[in-house]
Amino acid sequence: MRCVVFDLDGTLADTSADLLAAANACFGAMGQGDVLGPDDALTAFHGGRAMLRLGYQRLGRDGTDAEVDLHFPAFLEAYRGAIAVHTRLYPGAVAAVQALRAAGIAVSVCTNKPEALAELLLQKLGVRDLFGAMIGADTLPTRKPDRSPYIAAVTRAGGVVGRSMLVGDTETDRRTGLAAGVPVVLVTFGPEGEGVSRFAPEALLHRFDDLPDLAARLLT
Repeated sequence: MRCVVFDLDGTLADTSADLLAAANACFGAMGQGDVLGPDDALTAFHGGRAMLRLGYQRLGRDGTDAEVDLHFPAFLEAYRGAIAVHTRLYPGAVAAVQALRAAGIAVSVCTNKPEALAELLLQKLGVRDLFGAMIGADTLPTRKPDRSPYIAAVTRAGGVVGRSMLVGDTETDRRTGLAAGVPVVLVTFGPEGEGVSRFAPEALLHRFDDLPDLAARLLT
Protein backbone atom coordinates (compact mmCIF):
# COMPACT_ATOMS: atom_id res chain seq x y z
CA MET A 1 0.00 0.00 0.00
CA ARG A 2 1.14 3.53 -0.76
CA CYS A 3 1.70 5.72 2.32
CA VAL A 4 2.03 9.41 3.17
CA VAL A 5 3.78 10.21 6.45
CA PHE A 6 3.21 13.60 8.07
CA ASP A 7 5.30 15.57 10.48
CA LEU A 8 3.11 17.22 13.14
CA ASP A 9 4.39 20.59 14.40
CA GLY A 10 4.56 23.13 11.60
CA THR A 11 3.16 20.66 9.07
CA LEU A 12 -0.26 19.41 10.14
CA ALA A 13 -0.77 22.03 12.84
CA ASP A 14 0.52 25.41 13.93
CA THR A 15 1.52 24.59 17.50
CA SER A 16 3.88 27.52 18.01
CA ALA A 17 1.70 29.69 20.26
CA ASP A 18 1.12 26.95 22.83
CA LEU A 19 4.77 25.89 22.74
CA LEU A 20 5.93 29.46 23.30
CA ALA A 21 3.43 29.92 26.12
CA ALA A 22 4.77 26.83 27.88
CA ALA A 23 8.34 28.11 27.60
CA ASN A 24 7.28 31.52 28.91
CA ALA A 25 5.60 29.79 31.86
CA CYS A 26 9.03 28.44 32.80
CA PHE A 27 10.56 31.90 32.63
CA GLY A 28 7.63 33.27 34.63
CA ALA A 29 8.36 30.76 37.38
CA MET A 30 11.88 32.25 37.45
CA GLY A 31 10.45 35.72 38.08
CA GLN A 32 10.69 36.86 34.47
CA GLY A 33 8.03 38.12 32.09
CA ASP A 34 7.35 36.69 28.66
CA VAL A 35 10.77 36.29 27.08
CA LEU A 36 9.61 34.75 23.80
CA GLY A 37 7.04 36.06 21.35
CA PRO A 38 5.25 35.28 18.08
CA ASP A 39 8.36 36.07 16.03
CA ASP A 40 10.03 33.06 17.65
CA ALA A 41 7.69 30.54 16.00
CA LEU A 42 10.53 28.95 14.03
CA THR A 43 12.45 28.27 17.25
CA ALA A 44 9.29 26.77 18.76
CA PHE A 45 9.16 24.20 15.97
CA HIS A 46 12.68 23.11 16.92
CA GLY A 47 11.43 22.03 20.34
CA GLY A 48 11.34 22.93 24.00
CA ARG A 49 15.06 22.87 24.59
CA ALA A 50 15.67 25.26 21.71
CA MET A 51 13.15 27.71 23.15
CA LEU A 52 14.64 27.51 26.63
CA ARG A 53 18.14 28.14 25.27
CA LEU A 54 16.95 31.16 23.31
CA GLY A 55 15.20 32.55 26.36
CA TYR A 56 18.26 32.09 28.54
CA GLN A 57 20.35 33.91 25.99
CA ARG A 58 17.97 36.86 26.06
CA LEU A 59 18.21 36.89 29.83
CA GLY A 60 21.99 37.01 29.60
CA ARG A 61 22.46 33.47 30.90
CA ASP A 62 24.57 30.73 29.38
CA GLY A 63 21.73 28.27 28.87
CA THR A 64 23.91 25.23 29.45
CA ASP A 65 22.61 21.72 28.84
CA ALA A 66 22.40 21.26 32.60
CA GLU A 67 20.24 24.36 33.02
CA VAL A 68 18.00 23.36 30.14
CA ASP A 69 17.61 19.85 31.56
CA LEU A 70 16.71 21.36 34.95
CA HIS A 71 13.76 23.33 33.58
CA PHE A 72 12.68 21.02 30.77
CA PRO A 73 10.29 18.91 32.92
CA ALA A 74 8.49 22.12 33.96
CA PHE A 75 8.17 23.07 30.30
CA LEU A 76 6.67 19.67 29.46
CA GLU A 77 4.21 19.92 32.35
CA ALA A 78 3.11 23.42 31.33
CA TYR A 79 2.70 22.32 27.73
CA ARG A 80 0.77 19.17 28.64
CA GLY A 81 -1.70 21.26 30.65
CA ALA A 82 -2.40 23.71 27.81
CA ILE A 83 -1.50 21.80 24.67
CA ALA A 84 -4.40 22.85 22.45
CA VAL A 85 -5.40 26.32 23.58
CA HIS A 86 -4.19 28.16 20.50
CA THR A 87 -3.06 25.26 18.30
CA ARG A 88 -4.92 24.90 15.04
CA LEU A 89 -4.72 22.48 12.12
CA TYR A 90 -3.60 24.19 8.95
CA PRO A 91 -6.42 24.92 6.48
CA GLY A 92 -7.29 21.94 4.35
CA ALA A 93 -5.24 19.43 6.38
CA VAL A 94 -8.17 17.22 7.39
CA ALA A 95 -9.72 17.23 3.91
CA ALA A 96 -6.36 16.30 2.36
CA VAL A 97 -5.84 13.38 4.75
CA GLN A 98 -9.36 12.17 4.13
CA ALA A 99 -8.82 12.38 0.35
CA LEU A 100 -5.64 10.32 0.62
CA ARG A 101 -7.45 7.66 2.62
CA ALA A 102 -10.29 7.61 0.11
CA ALA A 103 -7.71 6.99 -2.63
CA GLY A 104 -6.44 3.91 -0.79
CA ILE A 105 -3.30 5.61 0.56
CA ALA A 106 -2.25 4.89 4.14
CA VAL A 107 -1.47 7.90 6.34
CA SER A 108 0.57 8.20 9.52
CA VAL A 109 2.45 10.69 11.70
CA CYS A 110 6.17 10.76 12.48
CA THR A 111 7.16 13.55 14.85
CA ASN A 112 9.98 14.53 17.19
CA LYS A 113 7.40 15.51 19.80
CA PRO A 114 7.30 13.01 22.70
CA GLU A 115 4.84 10.25 21.89
CA ALA A 116 2.46 10.88 24.80
CA LEU A 117 2.21 14.59 23.97
CA ALA A 118 1.72 13.91 20.27
CA GLU A 119 -1.04 11.40 21.00
CA LEU A 120 -2.71 13.86 23.38
CA LEU A 121 -2.56 16.69 20.86
CA LEU A 122 -3.97 14.63 17.98
CA GLN A 123 -6.81 13.51 20.25
CA LYS A 124 -7.52 17.07 21.37
CA LEU A 125 -7.62 18.18 17.74
CA GLY A 126 -10.02 15.34 16.97
CA VAL A 127 -7.90 13.73 14.25
CA ARG A 128 -6.11 10.80 15.89
CA ASP A 129 -8.43 8.26 14.28
CA LEU A 130 -7.48 9.50 10.80
CA PHE A 131 -3.94 8.11 11.08
CA GLY A 132 -2.96 4.46 10.92
CA ALA A 133 0.14 4.96 13.07
CA MET A 134 1.85 7.60 15.20
CA ILE A 135 5.58 7.52 15.95
CA GLY A 136 6.96 10.04 18.44
CA ALA A 137 10.42 11.10 19.53
CA ASP A 138 10.63 8.39 22.18
CA THR A 139 8.65 5.59 20.52
CA LEU A 140 11.92 4.06 19.32
CA PRO A 141 15.52 4.46 20.57
CA THR A 142 16.19 6.96 17.75
CA ARG A 143 14.31 9.93 16.32
CA LYS A 144 14.29 11.81 13.01
CA PRO A 145 16.45 12.29 10.98
CA ASP A 146 17.28 8.64 11.65
CA ARG A 147 15.26 6.57 9.20
CA SER A 148 13.97 4.02 11.72
CA PRO A 149 11.06 6.11 13.05
CA TYR A 150 9.98 6.91 9.51
CA ILE A 151 10.09 3.26 8.46
CA ALA A 152 8.04 2.34 11.53
CA ALA A 153 5.47 5.03 10.67
CA VAL A 154 5.06 3.51 7.21
CA THR A 155 5.00 -0.17 8.11
CA ARG A 156 2.76 0.20 11.17
CA ALA A 157 0.21 1.97 8.97
CA GLY A 158 0.30 -0.93 6.51
CA GLY A 159 2.39 0.85 3.89
CA VAL A 160 5.48 -0.04 1.89
CA VAL A 161 8.54 2.19 2.31
CA GLY A 162 9.35 2.05 -1.40
CA ARG A 163 5.93 3.55 -2.17
CA SER A 164 5.88 6.20 0.55
CA MET A 165 6.67 9.89 1.00
CA LEU A 166 7.17 12.34 3.85
CA VAL A 167 5.41 15.69 4.26
CA GLY A 168 7.30 18.02 6.60
CA ASP A 169 8.57 21.53 7.17
CA THR A 170 12.22 21.42 8.26
CA GLU A 171 15.69 20.32 7.29
CA THR A 172 15.24 17.42 9.71
CA ASP A 173 12.37 16.13 7.60
CA ARG A 174 14.41 16.50 4.44
CA ARG A 175 17.31 14.58 5.98
CA THR A 176 14.91 11.88 7.16
CA GLY A 177 13.64 11.40 3.63
CA LEU A 178 17.18 11.17 2.29
CA ALA A 179 18.06 8.58 4.94
CA ALA A 180 15.00 6.51 4.06
CA GLY A 181 15.37 7.01 0.31
CA VAL A 182 11.88 8.47 -0.17
CA PRO A 183 10.49 11.69 -1.67
CA VAL A 184 10.01 14.65 0.66
CA VAL A 185 7.46 17.42 0.30
CA LEU A 186 8.04 20.55 2.41
CA VAL A 187 5.21 22.93 3.23
CA THR A 188 5.62 26.65 2.61
CA PHE A 189 2.91 27.85 5.00
CA GLY A 190 5.14 27.48 8.08
CA PRO A 191 7.32 30.26 9.55
CA GLU A 192 10.09 29.74 6.99
CA GLY A 193 7.77 30.11 4.02
CA GLU A 194 9.50 29.60 0.69
CA GLY A 195 12.82 29.44 2.55
CA VAL A 196 12.43 25.66 2.86
CA SER A 197 13.20 25.41 -0.86
CA ARG A 198 16.91 25.62 0.02
CA PHE A 199 16.68 22.03 1.31
CA ALA A 200 15.91 20.88 -2.25
CA PRO A 201 12.85 18.70 -1.55
CA GLU A 202 11.19 16.76 -4.33
CA ALA A 203 8.30 19.22 -4.11
CA LEU A 204 6.93 22.20 -2.21
CA LEU A 205 3.37 22.29 -0.87
CA HIS A 206 1.75 25.73 -0.81
CA ARG A 207 -1.69 24.55 0.29
CA PHE A 208 -3.11 21.23 1.44
CA ASP A 209 -5.65 21.24 -1.37
CA ASP A 210 -2.83 20.28 -3.74
CA LEU A 211 -1.56 17.30 -1.73
CA PRO A 212 -3.73 14.48 -3.16
CA ASP A 213 -2.64 15.25 -6.74
CA LEU A 214 0.98 15.65 -5.62
CA ALA A 215 0.90 12.29 -3.83
CA ALA A 216 -0.56 10.61 -6.91
CA ARG A 217 2.37 11.95 -8.95
CA LEU A 218 5.15 11.07 -6.48
CA LEU A 219 3.81 7.69 -5.36
CA THR A 220 3.91 5.91 -8.70
